Amino acid sequence: MKSGRANKAPSQRQLRVGEELRHVLSGILARGELRDPDLAEVSVTVGEVRMSHDLRNATAFVLPLGGEDGEVVLTALRRAAPFIRGQVARAMRLRFAPTISFQYDTSFDYAQHIASLLEGAAKPRPEADDAEDGSDGPDAPGTGRDDGV
Repeated sequence: MKSGRANKAPSQRQLRVGEELRHVLSGILARGELRDPDLAEVSVTVGEVRMSHDLRNATAFVLPLGGEDGEVVLTALRRAAPFIRGQVARAMRLRFAPTISFQYDTSFDYAQHIASLLEGAAKPRPEADDAEDGSDGPDAPGTGRDDGV
């Protein structure tokens, strides 16, 4: 029987280490320490880093600025993962440097989708024709509303 650890929320330590790792990765990518030609002149956003419960594995959710060439950038980051792990080991004080896997961040696309749904729901709807049922609206006599008037 499994312990169900995968279904539990991350601990404070996992969240704290993940956030620190996100800052370190952002710094490495911003300074251009990677010599990969596919990463030259490309700005990469690190949206989130999720840590495993033992802090030995990390998943970094990344997105190239503008969302262009996502697969090319992701492949280049995966090639550079051992170098990045070494840089992270020097920058962070952890017992073990986490193995980093890179995934494409779809949270921005999801947020845009939700925003478009909300925008569609916020548009005024055409007024329903209340004259068909003979009532004058919600305050009309016989609607069950008792104002004491």
